[in-house]
Amino acid sequence: MAETSTTPPPVKLRKSLGIVDGVALAASSTAATTSIGIGLGALASVTGRQTPVILLLAFLPMLGIVGAYARLNKSEPNCGTAYAWVGRSLGPWLGMIAGWVPLAAGVVFLAYTTSVTGSVLIQCAHKAGLDSLLGRQLDPNSTLQCTLVGLFVLAAVTVTAVTGVQKATRFQTWLLVFEYVVLLVFCCWGLVAGDQPFSFSWFDPFAVDSVSALAQGLVLAVFFYWGWDAAFSVTEETENTGDAARGSYIALFTMLGLFLLGAVAFQQVMTESEMSGTGAEGLTYFASRLADEPLATLPLIALMFSAVASLQAGIIPTARLTLAMSRERTLGPVWSRVSERHGGPTAGTVLITLISAAIAVLMLVIPKLNEAILAAVNAIGLLVALYYGLVALACAVRFRHTVRTGPRQAVGAVLVPAVCGLFLLALGAYLAFYHATLSDTFAVSVDNGWFNLLCPAVMVVIGLLVSAVAKWYRRAPYFAPQAPAPTPTPAEPEAQPLP
Repeated sequence: MAETSTTPPPVKLRKSLGIVDGVALAASSTAATTSIGIGLGALASVTGRQTPVILLLAFLPMLGIVGAYARLNKSEPNCGTAYAWVGRSLGPWLGMIAGWVPLAAGVVFLAYTTSVTGSVLIQCAHKAGLDSLLGRQLDPNSTLQCTLVGLFVLAAVTVTAVTGVQKATRFQTWLLVFEYVVLLVFCCWGLVAGDQPFSFSWFDPFAVDSVSALAQGLVLAVFFYWGWDAAFSVTEETENTGDAARGSYIALFTMLGLFLLGAVAFQQVMTESEMSGTGAEGLTYFASRLADEPLATLPLIALMFSAVASLQAGIIPTARLTLAMSRERTLGPVWSRVSERHGGPTAGTVLITLISAAIAVLMLVIPKLNEAILAAVNAIGLLVALYYGLVALACAVRFRHTVRTGPRQAVGAVLVPAVCGLFLLALGAYLAFYHATLSDTFAVSVDNGWFNLLCPAVMVVIGLLVSAVAKWYRRAPYFAPQAPAPTPTPAEPEAQPLP
């Protein structure tokens, strides 16, 4: 029998955030220190010494996607972001996929970041002289040990996310200041003191071994930048709607500078085999090559702060997305409960944490943390390319009328988003085809193509099932015929100017 409950009244979130909060949330979600300290090794294992150019190339479509988000957010501020915009412009089924995919990716991100946080804390314990606990040797590359430790941190940051998003962003701001100062000092130190000769070939994309390696590297690099859109997830809690776009632009350009600086510095200090072999301990190894204790511990502390901040920042936008979906009954009513005391979706935040913890436990099937991280990053990279691509196409479709207003509008509102969106979708499709033809049999291994496809494929299939339940069981208004999205005036679709 179909669900016949009436549509709940609109849920109002408390407006309390400004541009600094948006920057903090976007930068914490992107987690530059974690990406550099851990992700560069995964990227180097695929693209070798071409990590700087891969990060530069991946930035270009990201810039176009930010512009699409800015235009869509100005036209329709909604904490559901991709879910709302794609559904209005391309249809509810694609909108549900655009909403479910970042939701699933966010949960997987929280799960693997939980383990990463545990690994960093175990490394800190080693620095403090604690090598064993309860008779067991502490191993920062043990998925089991790292997950168990990280779950305690996940519970703690959930409390701060529940008690108020403004408190959470203020906390993240201070963490960011410390980690960026440490990261800048050590990366600049590496540029000067590194014994590996600099080469302009690091910026040559044609030096990558194969097209498949280039594609996989680009997807991994897209994952590096993923997270700047967290600023748009709190647009309904931001006093000035335009601050979401400004915060995302600031975060994205900051990430570009930090990623390029980190990639070059790491390669001037470490060999290719050292970068790809150190895995979750990459930043620790990098610091040890430059400084003695206790200075060598500072980057590890910065990495710990980055992991904690990204855990907290990952919970916030995911809970807002489920709230937006619940408002239109594509998810159950529990997700749209807003705390009168704290002004945020408390129940949804706690549920997201519990689901992420369960996924983190399931990742124990991969015993080595390095491999668990690479498997999670591969899956999330494909999903991010999918939903960013859909948002860009939604922007091109919604503002297609602007092609008649002049070349500037046509390029900025339609052509650039369409090209960037099609590029990301084609990139994801090529990599999916490559994984599908890479292995003849299935095996739980990051070298197995079918294993790399399993996680994103399962997420998309579950999303379709959730969509079917929402349409035919919940009778969600989201699937009902609705008036087209409001058509902005020619001046409206302009992206927010850079600060």
